[in-house]
Amino acid sequence: MKKMFLLLSLSMIGLLAHAQENKPPASPAAKATATVKGKTITIDYGQPSVKGREIWGKLVPYGQVWRTGANASTAIEFSADVMLQGKAVPKGKYALYTIPNADQWTIIINKTIAWGAYTYKEADDVIRVNVPAKKSKAFTEQMTFAVSKKGVVSLMWENVQVDFKVK
Repeated sequence: MKKMFLLLSLSMIGLLAHAQENKPPASPAAKATATVKGKTITIDYGQPSVKGREIWGKLVPYGQVWRTGANASTAIEFSADVMLQGKAVPKGKYALYTIPNADQWTIIINKTIAWGAYTYKEADDVIRVNVPAKKSKAFTEQMTFAVSKKGVVSLMWENVQVDFKVK
């Protein structure tokens, strides 16, 4: 009887594990890329969804460093030296952190890509720039980055859009 119970328990655990494997991730991996005047900009990020939650100031607190997505910190890579909002950033791959606020965000390019923002160190910042936050033209369920051919990087999620320029 004990063996039968054990086999039944193990079978149930296996079925649950298999069901989890077939379930799409809550925050799937996403990528945005474009080439601007011969320089490629690539952003790799986890794409969280609103799912009926209040995002700004609640799920993502105002005034605190955010990994800018889900799971690992968002990575941004430049194939050549660039100017981001007028500040020099050398060629390379970096973490893209932000500090959201209702009307203005701080964009942070940081040397250390890690899981979340738990090990974030301001001393590893390459640059920080402030950009305005605005109401987006449309509701965006899944956080999305877009890079235009003109070098405008846009982050859109819920009813907010934040843009910064890369040359």
